[in-house]
Amino acid sequence: MTSPPEPSPPSPNDRSTNDGSMSDLAELDAGIQDAQRSLVSLQERLAQVRRDRQQQQQLEHRRENLRRELRQNRGSNPSRLPELKEELRQIQSQLETLELNLESELFSLSSLKEPFWQAVRFGGLGIIVGWVLKACAS
Repeated sequence: MTSPPEPSPPSPNDRSTNDGSMSDLAELDAGIQDAQRSLVSLQERLAQVRRDRQQQQQLEHRRENLRRELRQNRGSNPSRLPELKEELRQIQSQLETLELNLESELFSLSSLKEPFWQAVRFGGLGIIVGWVLKACAS
């Protein structure tokens, strides 16, 4: 019986192809890891937004209850009014802080970074193409 032929040693061309595919795999792996980090960050931000919205609803509900209680206690129990007003101020302050946190969800400088550079790149390219066309037309 004949034995199967032994594989030939890799040629230099095979090695460069292998190195190229290894670097492609490394780039792909780095891209996947970056996407995973972005996903984790996005999930954390989503959880924070949900907590902030829930806290905002609770504070708004408490604020409405305090306002009702203030209206009812104006005549019957004036000694409790300063406490209620102070609590109402604190709740209002917390609500303003939460609103700022929730607004930052929609607008952040990092979210503008890529569109900005896209606009610079393609705007600059458009200007250069315009100058070339104008020079050719003259």
